[in-house]
Amino acid sequence: MRSVTIAAAATTLAVASAFQSTPLSSSPQVATTTALNGYIPSGFTKESWAKFQAKEADKKKKQNLGRMGPRGYQSRSFQSFQEALERGETTHLLPVENAKARLASGELKPEDIPYMQRGGSWDNSDLKGAKKVSWLKSDKEYADGGFKKSQSISIFGEGAGLDWTGKRDKSGPSGPVSGVKLGKNYKAPTVAQLKGKNASEAPPKKKMFGLF
Repeated sequence: MRSVTIAAAATTLAVASAFQSTPLSSSPQVATTTALNGYIPSGFTKESWAKFQAKEADKKKKQNLGRMGPRGYQSRSFQSFQEALERGETTHLLPVENAKARLASGELKPEDIPYMQRGGSWDNSDLKGAKKVSWLKSDKEYADGGFKKSQSISIFGEGAGLDWTGKRDKSGPSGPVSGVKLGKNYKAPTVAQLKGKNASEAPPKKKMFGLF
């Protein structure tokens, strides 16, 4: 009986010690740091990846992705084209069939292919040895910033657009007009008044079919 009691006591002691929590260490905690590394795609080194990114950024800057209009070639404004057309300095360009084959055989020169088809410039500045097309005054104005007029958000193509809020100063023949309020009894002028005719004059009688 005594041996059974000793065994039971030993078992109880083992179970109790298993549920005891491990005492915390009295030694001070040491903070750990984690090093963060940038993303480098497979097949690149840190230096080659940085060089590739710089090259791509320079390419996007040259492409000027934010601009409007065609991207595959450098065109002129429609106004300049119309002026040159009236002066007999240019004509309507039509696409050339089998351009690559005819160019390789020597039948055509690069300048014989329309700049829009070859992906060049309207003045042939993309070709070496080709005759350059002279610029008009409107071409220079367009290149110096005039092209921004065609990038307006106005539904009319140019200008500031519609005054949706009604807060913009109104403009008239004599210039900007601000703070003008019309009375309750205001009547819009008639066509005759706008033409300078006296409102008291009786309008001419209408004739039948405009003949008699």
